[in-house]
Amino acid sequence: MSYDTAPDLHTEIFTPAADEDATADGRFTKWLDAEGIGFHEGTFDPEDIPTYLAAYRADQRVLWGVHDRAQPAEALGADHPVATYGTMVHSLNVGAGLVEAHQITAVTVRSSHRRNGILRSMMTRDLGEAAERGLPLAILTASEATIYGRFGFGCATFTQSVEVDVRERFEVTAPRTGTTTLVAREHAVRLAQQIFDGFHASTFGSVDRQYAYPRRASGEWGRERPIEDRNVRFAVHYDATGTPAGYVSYRFAGWETTPYTMKIVDLVASTPSAYLELWRYLGSLDLVQVVTWDGARRDDALPWSLRDRRCYSVKGTDDVLWVRMLDVPAALGARSYRGSGRIVLDVLDPLGIAGGSFVLTVVDGVAQVEHVDTAAAPDATLTVNALGSLYLGGVQASALAAAGALTAHADDAVDLLDTLFGLPQEPYCITHF
Repeated sequence: MSYDTAPDLHTEIFTPAADEDATADGRFTKWLDAEGIGFHEGTFDPEDIPTYLAAYRADQRVLWGVHDRAQPAEALGADHPVATYGTMVHSLNVGAGLVEAHQITAVTVRSSHRRNGILRSMMTRDLGEAAERGLPLAILTASEATIYGRFGFGCATFTQSVEVDVRERFEVTAPRTGTTTLVAREHAVRLAQQIFDGFHASTFGSVDRQYAYPRRASGEWGRERPIEDRNVRFAVHYDATGTPAGYVSYRFAGWETTPYTMKIVDLVASTPSAYLELWRYLGSLDLVQVVTWDGARRDDALPWSLRDRRCYSVKGTDDVLWVRMLDVPAALGARSYRGSGRIVLDVLDPLGIAGGSFVLTVVDGVAQVEHVDTAAAPDATLTVNALGSLYLGGVQASALAAAGALTAHADDAVDLLDTLFGLPQEPYCITHF
């Protein structure tokens, strides 16, 4: 499908097709190269295109490309997009179950075409159409934090980058359980998917993963190309019943890096004991002095299980999942809550997609949500961005109120929101897209 967005610009939306897009000069290849320009990557190897095509088809991605008919003669042709945008749908764990979430990815606009409203045109149209299709919320992971707030997204989950000293003083004090061992490459993809499925089903805030994830975790795909990365090792923890309960894939940083460092590629544990056993395994690797990981929870249990918690250092915190409401009653009604209570929320949405007044009634953790007359006096007013941040409980209502993103009109509104949306553990997402 093609749509005009401005003079000389037109938008093509397509789902990659095996019969027409696998060629080296096909539209899929040119779209990939355009995305690579936006993220400062090299051009793709022609022999890799069929593999990427199969992956995108497995994810059921929908790709957008904005083309400029008025390029100079020496420029890349009009068949090369000057902007890219992609969507797909995967499930998000909201406690009471899994909801289908509209994912936005691969957002680029070539520097020569910025400030032309291209991103706004794509984003507002796509969000509106996703809402019309009945999807309750949109999600993304942001490479730049300043872009997506203007479209109603709010930061909702976070991870920490950690460095763990695994020399002589490192010791996990929890009782040993099960066994952890390297597994053969031919079994790794299946085990990675199986273990992640268990993690996803039990982890509030988790997003299901796209086709490439278990392949990169296993080393079947490398970081730069979908070919084997022989430097990646893959270990699985089996619980006392012999069930695979966690895995870690890792890569040595090289002998030129000191202290000698092992980098975690991916770590997924479906139980707390599996998580600690994977760290016990990492701490037992010969010749390694430091283990680094960019995906730890902010409420990580590991330092509290160490004989010397000073082995554990936090090097930084990153936002991961950004959430945007598309259907407030559907999104809030799907979530599980803590306790009981009733509150009227006035949601402000400049894009006009999810704004309005809503009454949230929670009885023993189960919610009912209704749209109410805007004349009804709200207990709290908040932006759609703030509701996205509050939705998974990773940001407290009291913090949003202090930041000016939420205004309470009832004395107990903030405390009630903190109670209802509160969680025993922070939401946790280790899926980037």
